Amino acid sequence: MQYVTLNTGAKMPMMGFGVFRVPDLKECEDSVYEAIKIGYRLIDTATAYHNEEAVGAAVRRAIADGICTREDLFVTSKLWVTDMSNEKTAAAGIDASLERLDIGYLDLYLEHQACNDYFAAWRAMTDAYKAGKLRAIGVSNFYPNILTNFCECVEVVPAVNQVELHPYYTQEHGLMAEESAMDVMHRYGVVPEAWAPLGGGRYNPFEEPDFLAIAKAHGKTVGQVLLRWNIQRGVVVIPKSTHVERIRENFDVWDFELTPEEMVTISSHDMGYSGSRAKHFEPSFVRMVLGKE
Repeated sequence: MQYVTLNTGAKMPMMGFGVFRVPDLKECEDSVYEAIKIGYRLIDTATAYHNEEAVGAAVRRAIADGICTREDLFVTSKLWVTDMSNEKTAAAGIDASLERLDIGYLDLYLEHQACNDYFAAWRAMTDAYKAGKLRAIGVSNFYPNILTNFCECVEVVPAVNQVELHPYYTQEHGLMAEESAMDVMHRYGVVPEAWAPLGGGRYNPFEEPDFLAIAKAHGKTVGQVLLRWNIQRGVVVIPKSTHVERIRENFDVWDFELTPEEMVTISSHDMGYSGSRAKHFEPSFVRMVLGKE
């Protein structure tokens, strides 16, 4: 396992296990438990995933079975926009996440979207961070202009920004500005973390000739190559699966390294802000997130 140091000084694993769209609580608990057995130490959930209870149960089960200690793990959750109306609602949302997880504290807590009053919510998260309830705080889906303004205005700079990062949306190039999302995160010392590191089911990387050729050269799968590509870019990855063999396969990325040429080849498939990727700039998307349409 490789680690990245956050602006808090904490060490965050570069590989984690995500549970987006795993609503069945028993399946979620069993998947997280198996992931911890395999060696994952970063687990990523969210209020909006409706499975924090299952993640907490898996963590407590793994600790009880002697697989790990609480200190070995790095557990992340996220505050949903409906809890971000003001400091009071955000504080209640944080406490609700902690209660559902029931693991003492959270290693990282993120604002899930740059919607509603995310400055007020951040003040509540900062208070929880100072109180020790949250060991680090960060954001998710904050685009470069929003992240820049945010980092210049808040007392505590986000430790992490979890965004869409995969070969079809590398975020290495600016949309209409000279600084890309990756540039801005590096400028402010914010660690990039990839949701949908394999494309989120909206692309078909597993049949891409370039990726297949690179995978063959290393005796690896396309999935392992793409995860390794992001890790070598300094991006934390949180692939999701409920199948034990795939969970194990995704974790097996530490015994090879991509060449600079291979890194460039993979990045060359970038489609930018186009195609089927999530459109956080679209007004209709923002209204949907806020529950207005």
